[in-house]
Amino acid sequence: MKKFLLSLAAAVLAAGTIAAQDMATATETYNNGAMALQTGDNATALAYFEQALALGEACGDEGAELVGNCRDIIPQVTLAIAKDMIQANDLDNAVLQLQKAVESAGKYGKPEVADEANSLAPQVYMQKGNILLNAKDFAGAAAAYEQTIALDPDNGNAYLRLGTAYSMTGDVASAEKYLTEAMKHGQEANAAKQLSNLYLRVSQSCIKAKKYEDGIAAALKSNEYDENANAMYLAGNAAMKLDRKADAISYYEKYVAINPNAKNVNDIYYTIAVVAQQAGDNAKACGYYQKILSHPTYGATAKAQIQALKCN
Repeated sequence: MKKFLLSLAAAVLAAGTIAAQDMATATETYNNGAMALQTGDNATALAYFEQALALGEACGDEGAELVGNCRDIIPQVTLAIAKDMIQANDLDNAVLQLQKAVESAGKYGKPEVADEANSLAPQVYMQKGNILLNAKDFAGAAAAYEQTIALDPDNGNAYLRLGTAYSMTGDVASAEKYLTEAMKHGQEANAAKQLSNLYLRVSQSCIKAKKYEDGIAAALKSNEYDENANAMYLAGNAAMKLDRKADAISYYEKYVAINPNAKNVNDIYYTIAVVAQQAGDNAKACGYYQKILSHPTYGATAKAQIQALKCN
């Protein structure tokens, strides 16, 4: 009986020694994680903390404090790794790492970490979209901006850039859709400018294809979004092709009103004068001939027409 009691005591002593060794190993592992964290090696730190957590849990009550510390820090380090990836523009992996941070935060009861990770995700997609847009990968940029909006539906800048990406692909309907949304989300001026440029390009394309009615319609739409001298010039040229004299004069006059210092202003004055004269509007013709009396190219013709029309 005495021998049995001695054997039992020895076993208890041995178990206590093993437990102490396990706790020492857990502590050392945790400390290694802390050292890695101090040097900025977040990936190594995370591996140590996760190992220390498993070791601490195996130590029962004795490891409770260490376990608590690990559960506090693991979500934060997981998020820190995602931030490192964002900084390095490793954006696809950053998104995956942010998801891991959210999962870790949920597992270990750190809602503030989950909130920060969730707030960073749309920013990552936005950053990715910007990089792709600058690289002229417009389809890829559009996909990234759509993911931004899915996570942050009130992001006016994302709508603006998504519309820009679609406009560069030639998808006018989608571009207008998202640029219009941008106007509703605090980007009125920028979106209007983009829409104006979009329809200016459409007008140029239509006129080049001799679709003059469509060219005029697009030019007028461009000017509606943002007053645009070039749009009025295109509309005037298209109206001339259609022999719509009154419209041509109106568009050219708007062009000059918007851009009175245009290099071709005297050309436009002469064109208006000639077209007005052809349309029988002698008063308007006289007025525009008067504007170019001193012009080296048009002066002599203007003087002769003023005399012929008996302008006052």
